[in-house]
Amino acid sequence: MCTAPADSLLLLYEARAVADTLLEDILRLPVAKALDVGTAAGMDRAVALLAARLRRAVGRADVDAIREAVAVLDVDWRTTTAAQRRRLVAQALEAAGRRTAVIPSRIQAPLGDAAEEVVASTRSHARREQGLALAARFNAVDRRVAQHIVRAQGNFVRDEYGRRLDAFGQEARQLVAEGLEAGLGRSDIAESLERAARSALIARAPFYWEVVASHFIGQGRSFSQMSSYAEAGIRRYRIEAVLDEATTQVCRFLHGKTFSVGEALQRFERLESLSQPEDVKQELPWVRERLDADTGRALLYVNRGGLETRLAEVLRSAAGTRDDVGEFRALASDRQLADAGVGFPPYHGLCRTTTLAVTYGT
Repeated sequence: MCTAPADSLLLLYEARAVADTLLEDILRLPVAKALDVGTAAGMDRAVALLAARLRRAVGRADVDAIREAVAVLDVDWRTTTAAQRRRLVAQALEAAGRRTAVIPSRIQAPLGDAAEEVVASTRSHARREQGLALAARFNAVDRRVAQHIVRAQGNFVRDEYGRRLDAFGQEARQLVAEGLEAGLGRSDIAESLERAARSALIARAPFYWEVVASHFIGQGRSFSQMSSYAEAGIRRYRIEAVLDEATTQVCRFLHGKTFSVGEALQRFERLESLSQPEDVKQELPWVRERLDADTGRALLYVNRGGLETRLAEVLRSAAGTRDDVGEFRALASDRQLADAGVGFPPYHGLCRTTTLAVTYGT
């Protein structure tokens, strides 16, 4: 049987878990099994495994959605009226939507398991590497964090598939109209519609589940860190980027900046009350980069409700290098950065940046 690289990784990981259990339970040999999301390598491994688990949970839902949609749209379009064509596209979207509607519920179990692992790993890392005095068990905020990130991620996935179906619906109507105008036959139009459906639901985002897994783990780690810092009496924390060739300008700029633990927890409490993905994005926007038309320099900014807040201008880029943050001209104070919702990572897709407690003497 041929498996994708992510599926192969998952099979290897699960085989190792079985071997670890045999060693520990039967031969009584100690085995360290927990993932460590506090390290860059541990984070990468955790993201790859969760992405593989999510793909397996979703199964054939995307493929089934394409098949259902194409079955409805496989008609002789030349014999249809404009009203019938609109109705057929709507029926195709409804059929595909029934298949993709199961996806948010199917990912709940792997996300729930991952949430527990992320919180446990974060607390363990804070005790071991940062020397924080933390109880062995989760506190109340930790449990709220686990519940929140699972619920929020499910909402984001549901929203994403809704957008993909909408995009496919618009393209389907255009393809039918153009096909009829060009005199194409039934099979040619059906083939173009199938390609469009596959592009919208699968090929459009080949690394979608890696982005989901990375954001889920990164946000869960940050929230859990705030919980651990508060429990240990830590008042401030600093941003710690992984300074290597893949580090973005965004994370280089924010590296070393400090923020308030209390304010971060207040933001988490506001997030708990939000149910719409767009509202969550406004509260915790990703940082973007673009060229300034006047200076030609790169600008870092966030967009909230159509209002752009400029954060920094890149004076010297260190992109592609190690251990160099580059040079920036700050356009926002640390207070303004916190108010803009960029007080803790993740700051963008596949973000690896983390936080460290600010203790006396550090």
